[in-house]
Amino acid sequence: MGPIKILESTFLRAATNLAQCPPPSLPEVVFVGRSNVGKSTLINTILERKIAKSSATPGKTQSANFFNTRWKISPEEQTLDFACIDLPGFGYAKVSKELKQQWAKFLGALLTQRASIKLVLHLVDSRHLHLETDNQVRAFLESFLRPDQTLRRVYTKFDKLSKNAQHALYKTQNAPLVSAQGVLNPKFGSLLNIQQTILEALFSKRIHA
Repeated sequence: MGPIKILESTFLRAATNLAQCPPPSLPEVVFVGRSNVGKSTLINTILERKIAKSSATPGKTQSANFFNTRWKISPEEQTLDFACIDLPGFGYAKVSKELKQQWAKFLGALLTQRASIKLVLHLVDSRHLHLETDNQVRAFLESFLRPDQTLRRVYTKFDKLSKNAQHALYKTQNAPLVSAQGVLNPKFGSLLNIQQTILEALFSKRIHA
């Protein structure tokens, strides 16, 4: 596959309930993860735009944010249009119990009832692999996953690991998807692998490197 070209990426809408969500006219990828795991940074890297805003206060974002994007993978191919959904971070304590319950109800309904969602990317901090909150979210996601949906983990902040820890994670997780901001060993191929995973899951075709 030639270089993936990101032709356009735009913010569409923020929603705090199903009625506020845009019509499901495009295939969608959802980004799920704990507060401060690096969701906004990852989305901005994938879409090549500073479009997803991160808050200095973890847990402040209380809405699902929708972004539309248009990609092209070769001059011969048609453009590929899809949407990204940035969900509020979970696992941060400084919100009320009632608000947490409201978020959980909305997010559960969004993930289970929106047929346009084809890929769920569960972001996990590569320095903290076995947190109970991540295990609970993983089990929740797996409990309703449809046959036409794909669930993948993305290990964020991979560049903050030691070289030995990077190799160990890569080996034990069988070539996982990784995200990093610093210079990374090319064999891990973080960004391209994530982009390929998105295109394969959303458009039902193998994207060859």
